[in-house]
Amino acid sequence: MRTLTVDAPWGLDAIKVAEAPDPSPGPGQVLVRMRAVSLNYRDLLMVQGMYARGATSGGAITPFSDGCGIIEAVGEGVTRVKLGDRVATMFFQRWISGPPNLDKLSSSLGSPIPGAGRELAVFSQEGVSKVPDFLSDHQVSTLPCAGLTAWRALFEDGDLQPGEMVVLQGTGGVSIFGLQFAHAAGLRTLITSSSDEKLARAKTMGADHLVNYRQTPEWSGPVREATGGVGADMIIEVGGGGTMEQSIRAIRIGGHIAIIGVVAGLGSGFNPAVLIGNSAKLQGLSVGSRDMFEAMCRAIELHRIQPVVDKVFPWTQVKDAFAAMQGGEHFGKIVLEF
Repeated sequence: MRTLTVDAPWGLDAIKVAEAPDPSPGPGQVLVRMRAVSLNYRDLLMVQGMYARGATSGGAITPFSDGCGIIEAVGEGVTRVKLGDRVATMFFQRWISGPPNLDKLSSSLGSPIPGAGRELAVFSQEGVSKVPDFLSDHQVSTLPCAGLTAWRALFEDGDLQPGEMVVLQGTGGVSIFGLQFAHAAGLRTLITSSSDEKLARAKTMGADHLVNYRQTPEWSGPVREATGGVGADMIIEVGGGGTMEQSIRAIRIGGHIAIIGVVAGLGSGFNPAVLIGNSAKLQGLSVGSRDMFEAMCRAIELHRIQPVVDKVFPWTQVKDAFAAMQGGEHFGKIVLEF
């Protein structure tokens, strides 16, 4: 089989397509022929050597956490799935249910566990899940990280009610999933982007308020205006330090800011006294459990939600796909197909 591999000195030019022996499943394991993988910002950091576990692993890694594939063989004792089932790979292979802990969060694909960027891959039967039949392979591959992150933020941690306001930063994978889930749940949404074209597209998907942050860098103002001065009930914070100040200004008293990314950079520090003054919650969020994933899939099936795949590349053109991500060309997700 062929597999993607990347090693020091890291970077896009260090990504190689290598030959490797075909793997076979052991007890409790399944062999999956990969059909598609989707890109996350974490993957870009990882191949650049900027992701802590990848950069310090001391050897080559197989990237990508999010994949869709078909089960080709099963090991002894496998009962969760069977031959021919179409499955998604779970981002955290050992986070099945309950709250996170060190062991669960140490089982992420790509690093430290070899990822889904290969033609054939062996996973624990506990680390895969069956998926809605009506979705394409490309769409399924977008669910394990971006989809689940948005789902957990809104419904596992956010405890939002219909009519409440969610702010979504940008039009990448997590934010577009957040828009789709929020719209289906009857939440009000405000989405930001540097592109009027992308904002117009978000409007067709149900976004209630649109803000071009290049034209209006102080976007907390429009959030306050849209909420009658109260502020947003929840903000899905993907920018990190580069956008945190505006998020803190935009959140309501007792509101919830879910930090899921740092795509706008580390930025500068912020004054924690502001959070004390308005009793807002600031929570880091890293994907979710398999139980959360399966609850999300039930909702996707019920509402017939179609994940947005914007660009598709052959998996061997992975460098071009990452270049598209770096250029911010996408709306929703970028996918590699096998």
